[in-house]
Amino acid sequence: MKTAKNILTASEKQLKSILQLKKTKTIMEITGRITQDASTFTTKSDKQVVNFNIAVNERYQTKAGEKKEITEYIRCSYWIAPAVAAVLTKGTIVQLFGRISTQAWQDSDGNPKASLQFHTSNIKILGGGSRGSFPKPELAGNEKQQTRQQGDDLPF
Repeated sequence: MKTAKNILTASEKQLKSILQLKKTKTIMEITGRITQDASTFTTKSDKQVVNFNIAVNERYQTKAGEKKEITEYIRCSYWIAPAVAAVLTKGTIVQLFGRISTQAWQDSDGNPKASLQFHTSNIKILGGGSRGSFPKPELAGNEKQQTRQQGDDLPF
């Protein structure tokens, strides 16, 4: 049996749930390949932003059986850690989390233009690219010998 107290409690829970949804941000996830090495830009207020572009491919087959591929290019920005630009190199596959915005303008000839901007809050490197920016530590001669000996003792 529903009592007034139970109904009120259920309504309070729904209200809290709705209020919580309003506090959350819409987070999107996109995965793509970086099209050129990332660059770092310093704003007038002395904040640094990493700018890069990714290509996202979509493959599908038409009803007639023809295979199609569409590539979308998305401009991305990352404001949290500018040092990440060193690993965001051409060809790197990344998974990005963040929010999207649009920009519209007119070019010098008066033609309307538009683009997507992805404001990245989290970056996950999935592979590819050249990661030459982070050098591997060199082992001394004695340490190299110990590593080889340990590798020979493996049971498989």
